[in-house]
Amino acid sequence: MRGFDLERELDRHWLRWALLAWGVIAGWYLWDRWGSVRGLALGDTDDNMRLMQVRGLLTGQGWYDLRQYRLAPPEGLDIHWSRLVDLPIAALILLFKPFVGVAQAERLACGIAPLLPLGVVIAALGTIVRRLVAPAAWTIAIIVLLGCGAAMYMFAPLRIDHHGWQLAFLTLTVMGLSDPARARGGVIVGLSSAGSLTIGLELLPYCAMAGAIVALRWVWDAGDARRLQGYSLSLAGGSAAGFALFASNANYAMRCDALTPVWLSVMVAAGALLFLLSRINPAARGARLLLALVAGGAIAGGFAALFPHCLSRPEGVSDELTRTWLNNVREARSITTQTFRAGFPLAALPVIGVIGAGVAAWRARGHDQLVAWIAILLFNAFAGAMLFWQIRGGPAAQLLAVPGSVALVWIVVPWFLERGSMVIRILGGVAAFLLLSGLFAGFVVQFVKLDKPQPGRSTVYRANARCASATAMSLLDRTLPPSTIFTHVDLGPRLIVMTHHKGIAGPYHRNERAILGVHHAFTGPPDAFRGIARRYGAQYLLVCPNMAETTVYRAREPNGFYGQLAKGRVPDWLTPVPLPKDAPYRMWRIRYDPPNSLTDGAKRADPR
Repeated sequence: MRGFDLERELDRHWLRWALLAWGVIAGWYLWDRWGSVRGLALGDTDDNMRLMQVRGLLTGQGWYDLRQYRLAPPEGLDIHWSRLVDLPIAALILLFKPFVGVAQAERLACGIAPLLPLGVVIAALGTIVRRLVAPAAWTIAIIVLLGCGAAMYMFAPLRIDHHGWQLAFLTLTVMGLSDPARARGGVIVGLSSAGSLTIGLELLPYCAMAGAIVALRWVWDAGDARRLQGYSLSLAGGSAAGFALFASNANYAMRCDALTPVWLSVMVAAGALLFLLSRINPAARGARLLLALVAGGAIAGGFAALFPHCLSRPEGVSDELTRTWLNNVREARSITTQTFRAGFPLAALPVIGVIGAGVAAWRARGHDQLVAWIAILLFNAFAGAMLFWQIRGGPAAQLLAVPGSVALVWIVVPWFLERGSMVIRILGGVAAFLLLSGLFAGFVVQFVKLDKPQPGRSTVYRANARCASATAMSLLDRTLPPSTIFTHVDLGPRLIVMTHHKGIAGPYHRNERAILGVHHAFTGPPDAFRGIARRYGAQYLLVCPNMAETTVYRAREPNGFYGQLAKGRVPDWLTPVPLPKDAPYRMWRIRYDPPNSLTDGAKRADPR
């Protein structure tokens, strides 16, 4: 009888052990953040809105109706997402509901659902490095992955928005690019790209890059025609299925911000042209390159001719909303605008990944893995360059860097471990691993202080957290019957999740009128506020002093309506609503009888 052989286990039964590691990681995450899960502390507006979308589905809202009717009443807000990401959350709620009730089932679902795509990522990364580095290298990949702070945040409990699943599809795309089975690899790339696009267009540039890499592989090697065929058919078919099954009623319009008929036609046309190229498959490399360029030009030219309105920003919003809101979204800024503490850990691993993929490609010259490493190198370089456009690409850049990092660790660390000196073996091996895995970046930012102090930042963070807390929100339920409350854009989604009230707006670009309405109401003259509030039937005004959004209002228009409130000048058509002394809010009932002008006798408010 054979004893336990670690090397054999890590090779032959690697997936079993990788999934066990995923279970341990998931268990630790849930234990560590159980307090937040229990309090349903959904920290991002999109996570809150995702839960509202699932609630709507489970309470009878139409599958293709994704409007949020508890914001901007009576018409509601159009949400441009799809139902695909709702499915695992809804399934978990239905699973737990008979045992623990609806409220606790929601908490458990929101805690567990983000961890599901993490399992896909671990399995896909393990497959990639086993193919290209070594059979046991998947263990190193998991350790490197755990150091990817921006990426791992997307899989944390309560992070139920769609980013985790899109990252999982992206990792599957790289797995397909590295697959030696050409037809299977092409199908994986096509289906994962279609899945990502069905969820949203955030990773559209990466999907386009994957398609370009598949086409370039065919240009280089005519034998890759089967990969191109699998990719083209699965991309077109998967996109069509995704649109038919998950596109909302609103996404049948010719919009540019989701998988609408615009992008569906692009994917189907691209799939058809690439399939045609794979069938022609001329023997000469120059002829294949020419055909690829003609096909790419036809797709780009047709897009520009048929959908010229999509050549600018896909959100399709006005210059005013772009200037006052969209351009100020933090994740839409370049890495060059970030602090050292935020930017350095985000960029360190992608740089290492590019170097590692380059070294691995050089070492693989003359071997079958060369083309796969070149594909990963191109993807790494592209993802790193995207950081100079928007830092929202940071999680993707970190994930794509893992194979290159693992390759460097596998080459360099053993060199130190084979040295004669114990000091070199231990210190050199540890230092090399920390450096090449990117884990050193977390230590660097703790000791290197390059950022200038930002006065007031802690006050803003504290206000953001307090006003969104379950404890504070429960005050609003206890104080008022179900009402329509006029409040900040970033507080709207949290308000409708945690209370029985309706709100006005959320930070979603298709709802420009509601967003600008809130902005105009708070930055305009006091008397203009009531006209905007009346449009939505708002009965109360709720403000969170020192919240990040309020600092923008005060900076933009110090003498506007919110600026007046902050200075303690309250119009007499606002009646204070008593709240506990430690409440983070200030609240008033709005009176709509003929207004009086702001006078010296105006009521006084807390000047915060």
